Amino acid sequence: MLETIPNKDTMVDLIGISLFDVWNKLCVIIDEKYDMECLWNNGGKAWEYEYKYRRGGKTLCALYARKNCVGFMIILGKDERVKFEVDRNNYTKIVQDIYDKTPTYHDGKWLMFEPTDTSLFNDFIALLNIKRKPNKKRT
Repeated sequence: MLETIPNKDTMVDLIGISLFDVWNKLCVIIDEKYDMECLWNNGGKAWEYEYKYRRGGKTLCALYARKNCVGFMIILGKDERVKFEVDRNNYTKIVQDIYDKTPTYHDGKWLMFEPTDTSLFNDFIALLNIKRKPNKKRT
């Protein structure tokens, strides 16, 4: 757990204004569909910050930030990989390639994307739907 949650200025200084916009838009899309606990953490060796979406002890996805870079990670377990593979032709070639190049571990495939714009967001939402159906009611 982070002692100090980064504010807008800190994030803009780290990732730049255009990636901050991508980060915010992705958060808005996730927040619109999911009622989750959001946790800020240290990003480990490779990242400065981790922003994780969790509910009931299970992680939906996580966003990461480091100098001039944003990451979006989703872990697909065995059953989730089967769902992806059945539907894989509905995903962009970029997502298919990352899926194919990602090693499979005992707990699943840890898919890491580094979006620079919003072009993969529809695929991200489809991947999130594999993990968990949206749990927010539209008003």
